Amino acid sequence: MRVSVMGSEKEVEAPLAHIGTRAGQVVFAATAQGLVSYDAAGDVIPGLAQRWIVVDDGRSYIFRLRRAKWLNGKRVDARDVRRLLLARMEREVARDPYGIMASVDEVLAMTGDVIEIRLVAPQPDFLLAMAQPEMGVALPDGGTGPYRRTGESKEKGVLLLAPVEDADEGVTEPRAHERLVLRAERPSRALARFTGGKADLVLGGTLAEFPYIALGEVPPRTVRFDPVQGLFGLALSPDTPMFADANVREALSMAIDRQAIIGYFDMSRWKIAEQILPQQLNLPHPPTAPGWSAMSMEDRRNFAIGVIARWQAQHGGKPVELSIALPPGPGMSLLFLALKAQLQAIGITVRQVEKKGDLTLIDEVAPYDSVVWYLGRLSCARKVHCDKAAEDLLKQTVKATDMSARLFLLGQVEPLIQRHNGFIPLAMPVRWSLAASRLNGFQPSPRGDRSLRGLVE
Repeated sequence: MRVSVMGSEKEVEAPLAHIGTRAGQVVFAATAQGLVSYDAAGDVIPGLAQRWIVVDDGRSYIFRLRRAKWLNGKRVDARDVRRLLLARMEREVARDPYGIMASVDEVLAMTGDVIEIRLVAPQPDFLLAMAQPEMGVALPDGGTGPYRRTGESKEKGVLLLAPVEDADEGVTEPRAHERLVLRAERPSRALARFTGGKADLVLGGTLAEFPYIALGEVPPRTVRFDPVQGLFGLALSPDTPMFADANVREALSMAIDRQAIIGYFDMSRWKIAEQILPQQLNLPHPPTAPGWSAMSMEDRRNFAIGVIARWQAQHGGKPVELSIALPPGPGMSLLFLALKAQLQAIGITVRQVEKKGDLTLIDEVAPYDSVVWYLGRLSCARKVHCDKAAEDLLKQTVKATDMSARLFLLGQVEPLIQRHNGFIPLAMPVRWSLAASRLNGFQPSPRGDRSLRGLVE
């Protein structure tokens, strides 16, 4: 099986150091499983743990490890896994400070093959959070699979992989299609390799690379979109003085015609977003709609023009200029043109930068189905222009020991963050892959996560 993932050589060679990249996640998930993982449908399946039970009303998860060995031949011991898990959890809490991992109270190695994780409060999505590729465990020389390196390739950025032998099921010789040649390369080269019949699968597609599909004349039947949900929009910088004005923040969000932006792309599946949450999830009430949601596009734009003109008059009449930080790629160039036209219509000139913009694109898939991820991602702790009262309530949610009390607090936080307008939702994230017809086991992933097993049935 020949697999190309959009990325660089260093991301393949040191996936844990580049776990925030697409290539790093694919390689790390392939070679370093966590206690549990996702299947192709986005459901939780056994990983390093062969089974588990949930006790104490959802506050304790007890995992029994399968018989496995590290690459150095040493048997996997619960004490090693505990130490590695604590490091992964610490990193995850730094990235998602009010998320599910923040509720972990203790991680205990009860025996050599049993681990218990105790929570401050029940978390229905705990297993989904544990199944993220970022929660895989590995020693410095590698993890426990489900794949392992079988040799060195002559090409840089290319890995030769084969399934790890399962001690619980006996040793079996992997079939030809279970052996992988996995390489990281530029998006244009990955698509050229695929259309030339030299790759069976291309992973890591986002909106940034979407125009390559048309440019490369890729057969439409091979393009597979993942039905993901998450955040795709512009985060306002807390350091931009103009954004201290609540009316300006609201004007920016209401002035953008999201349907017009989508019109720049030939993608019928792409859905716009006007609010933070894609659906109610575990929120105790329906998501809060923007205050301007019932207004016509013309009225919204006229109102925004007035707001910007007043702000400009109050600040010396100087031209209003903002920067937008977007990642590289032809899709992002199109997105910038679309946003530029929208903001020019209300009197704002914009320029594109690589990072540290007044507006910065957030393009992330939700790793689990909880409102806490969305709200935490837009918190003060993540350097987004934020509501201080909402932040105080989020801090209380981490300490709440009762799930109903926690959800009540989150129900108070959501309208505060929505009405603060520190984030401008635009649409759902876009994730896509290219899959050859021989991959009859390939399924779209609601997590945007791509397992490399079961691609051929």
